[in-house]
Amino acid sequence: MDPGTHFAFGTHPHHGFVASATSHMPAHLAHWFLVREQFEPVDGQPGLFRLTEPERDGPRRTRQAVHDLRRSGYAVHADVVLDPAASPNPPRPIRPHGFSEHRSRIAQAAGRVSLRRPAPTTSAPPARPIPPKPTYAPTVHLPPPTTGRSR
Repeated sequence: MDPGTHFAFGTHPHHGFVASATSHMPAHLAHWFLVREQFEPVDGQPGLFRLTEPERDGPRRTRQAVHDLRRSGYAVHADVVLDPAASPNPPRPIRPHGFSEHRSRIAQAAGRVSLRRPAPTTSAPPARPIPPKPTYAPTVHLPPPTTGRSR
């Protein structure tokens, strides 16, 4: 690990995805950053934080935390699996009833609707005559300015 590293990320056999701050990072500041990145302190082990709900897309969320801290200007050491710069992002899980299914339902519905109606004709809209430009400049009458108080 580099001597100027602020955070370290890895995996733990009991706690899952973990993070800790090095001596280059004040403890209160590290706590603030890691809690905002969805990590929580591990009881009985000061300075160690674990990812909340690691079963909910844990590797991606940990890589995102590494990315966010680096973007904020901190030096971060991460295992190869958790380092966004060293590992490609895995494909995101496909949710059932996702966007593609929604689009196909809309397309099917549009096909059913178009069969009932006659196709619209493609003709130019009727032209409206454009009024001629006035040869004079219109006069604008403004009310006189009021001075003093109103009654």
